[in-house]
Amino acid sequence: MTFHPDSLPDLTGKVFIVTGGSSGIGYYTVARLAQHGAHVYMCARSPIKGNGAIADVKTLYPQARITLLVMDHLSLASVVSAAKLFLSEETTLHGLVNNAGIMATPFEMTRDGHEAQWQTKYLAHWVLTSHLLPLLLRTSKVLPPGSVRIVNLSSVGHYSAPRGGINFADTSLPNGTGMARYGQSKLANVLHAKTLHALYGPDSPSSRSGTGELWTAAVHPGLVKSAIGERAEFPFGARALVEVFAALGARVGGDKGSWTSVFCAASPAMRRAQSGSYYQRIAEAGWQSSMARDPKLAAELEESTQKEMRRGGWVE
Repeated sequence: MTFHPDSLPDLTGKVFIVTGGSSGIGYYTVARLAQHGAHVYMCARSPIKGNGAIADVKTLYPQARITLLVMDHLSLASVVSAAKLFLSEETTLHGLVNNAGIMATPFEMTRDGHEAQWQTKYLAHWVLTSHLLPLLLRTSKVLPPGSVRIVNLSSVGHYSAPRGGINFADTSLPNGTGMARYGQSKLANVLHAKTLHALYGPDSPSSRSGTGELWTAAVHPGLVKSAIGERAEFPFGARALVEVFAALGARVGGDKGSWTSVFCAASPAMRRAQSGSYYQRIAEAGWQSSMARDPKLAAELEESTQKEMRRGGWVE
């Protein structure tokens, strides 16, 4: 299908959160939602960079209503603190775009004891979403179905996940490649979106009981001009191959790269049957691996993550 953000309706009165919103795809996702009147919380690790990005958006859309929410995905305490601050200030939430990420970076462990890519892209978003779920569900109860959504940014890179998809024995993959760790975390983003759909989407127990209905999506934004790959450890020849595709016109700017995220977060053109889907550019059904379609793997990941995050005290 074709989609352009200019087709969005007036979003005045709606509240969104976009992680990793100070640059790249996240920046334009914030900008496009704010363009149409939404109050957008831009999550950024650096207050200076975040405030600068907000000022830049307002040069494009002077009426933009954007609030900075400082959040460092390398610190789960920071994620929880930001979630609690948001919950103390807002009584509704219409959309959560879990966008922040790093790509195929050298092996690094966080202060919380998790591999940096796994925590940045998956665990931090899982914790953030868990804290915001009650408000998302409450918001949805008084609105038409599809009014409240969760979008997880993934990637075709989820095909690079290790054999079996998720290495539950040691998700840090210390002996794996940067791309394997990247693929594992991006696969987890897809599985997380599908778990949320099963629990809270149309025809879910939550929807049938009147507890609330949330539509979800996982998004591969395509080959986008971004700084995310600057520290990436690509396999031999892969970076050159990317540049060949870029030279052939396959790479797009950050604005166009955000359009599928914006569609999944706020477009009335998204349909009930599309909740839980994996999308690629632009707002089309995406190609996903067999691991991404495995409900048993999704359930095992959810159970494992719940246990680990509860043990760490990051969720109740």
